[in-house]
Amino acid sequence: MNDIKLALLGSEGAGKSAVLVRFLTRRFIGEYASNANSLYRKRLSIDGRQLNLEVFDPCSQSAESRCILEEPVDWADGFIVVYNISDRLDVGVPIYLVGNKQDLCHARQVCEEEGRALAQENRCLFQEVSAAENYQEIASLFTTLIRLVMEQLKHRADRRRYSGSKSMAKLINNVFGKRRKSV
Repeated sequence: MNDIKLALLGSEGAGKSAVLVRFLTRRFIGEYASNANSLYRKRLSIDGRQLNLEVFDPCSQSAESRCILEEPVDWADGFIVVYNISDRLDVGVPIYLVGNKQDLCHARQVCEEEGRALAQENRCLFQEVSAAENYQEIASLFTTLIRLVMEQLKHRADRRRYSGSKSMAKLINNVFGKRRKSV
């Protein structure tokens, strides 16, 4: 019997749990609020092979109660990344693909071009570094990613503010505009 471990990744509200629940139960749950990390298990048969499947679904309720992946990333054999197609920013989450141990070039098995191509194909930033030899490279990649995340969060907040004020203006117009017309 084979054991397969998968992890769901994605932003809050992208529908990670909905996708998983649909797979596990064949049912769709429209309003699903996950406030705890969940590990689901299922026995299934694929291509005539019996499998024990474990799927980790981390919670992402709110910024205040955001949970982190408690297990190491290498726990999973595969990842499912879910994004919301109705939110342009959801697909643009900054990701940095980092090739480490550049100082061990004599043992290299993955050429830089392969890493760069993978990053380009997946629209990720890319850099090879040596954590053992160069602090500045490491600090630079973290700083770059942090700046991109801050910019994205600012853009999201600006969009929410605009959307919220637009909605408020529409509400005020609907409430008070109709009264003026009827008076």
